[in-house]
Amino acid sequence: MYKDFKIKPPFFEVGPKAFMYGERMLKLAKAIDKVAMKYDVDVIVTPQYTDIKLLADNTERILVFAQHMDYLPVGRGLGSVLPEAVKAAGAVGVMLNHAEKPLTLEEIEKTIKRADEVGLATIVCADTVEDLKAIAKLSPNLVVAEPTELIGTGTTSDANYVRATIETVREINPDIMVLQGAGISNGQDVYNTIKLGAQATGSTSGIIKAADPEAMVEEMLSALRKAWDELHS
Repeated sequence: MYKDFKIKPPFFEVGPKAFMYGERMLKLAKAIDKVAMKYDVDVIVTPQYTDIKLLADNTERILVFAQHMDYLPVGRGLGSVLPEAVKAAGAVGVMLNHAEKPLTLEEIEKTIKRADEVGLATIVCADTVEDLKAIAKLSPNLVVAEPTELIGTGTTSDANYVRATIETVREINPDIMVLQGAGISNGQDVYNTIKLGAQATGSTSGIIKAADPEAMVEEMLSALRKAWDELHS
């Protein structure tokens, strides 16, 4: 776990995957930045590698994470994603083990160690409660509890899954916060998920495929703040 990384709940993650890039991604990132400041929420954005510096240099509040990286050292490795290069580009962290870029537990462990070495936070995705338990023991900064079968479906995790994943991680290391992912399509989904006790949630399709992605960011982050404040006021 990279100890100097700072993030507070409630937080959010926007994952454009390979849907959005370049100037269009920058336009959205600037909108996210403004809304994040408006509602005082931390937002992780995971752009294409080629957009890391573009976003990092032109935003203030968002936390730019790489979509993946490898654990190789400086040297040979054509086509690999070097940790030092991710850091130098301006990223503050890296996402690992997404369902579309799965890793073995051994690979996750090695990559977390490399991230810690270069000063990058880690957010690691997990499917089942058992997966989450194994990953939490590797001490990432954050974890994403995200049932693979629900990704992109518009169906969110049920209350039992949300509570079980949070409790599982808390028992292993209470410093690791849990983001509840998969199926978040609108502000109501965000609100409902936070009201179940989640510390964070996020979205790809719900924002990127919306008729107005910037408006959807406003809707979702407003709901995030509203739900959190109602629970914790």
